[in-house]
Amino acid sequence: MATRNYKREYERYHSKPEQKKNRAARNKARREAVAKGKASKGDGKDIGHKRPLKNGGSKSTSNTRVQSRSSNRSEGGKIGDKAGKARGGRIGGKRSR
Repeated sequence: MATRNYKREYERYHSKPEQKKNRAARNKARREAVAKGKASKGDGKDIGHKRPLKNGGSKSTSNTRVQSRSSNRSEGGKIGDKAGKARGGRIGGKRSR
């Protein structure tokens, strides 16, 4: 098993201006949530977007919410009540043919 080269990873990805800008925006959203009392330092929560950025959501505070780390990272950019649910499958408990 190869070891992870963090220095190379930083040089190739994390040091890019776009990634620095994204990281600064995430840190700002976190600071604002802590200031409003919605989150606290070391609580293990993420500040997520109600409507994901890749689906046309904004970076405004009205589009953010505090979520558990696992639920925020498992949504994968899905919107609303479709988040985390499998598509297709059985309808009404019976197999569709």
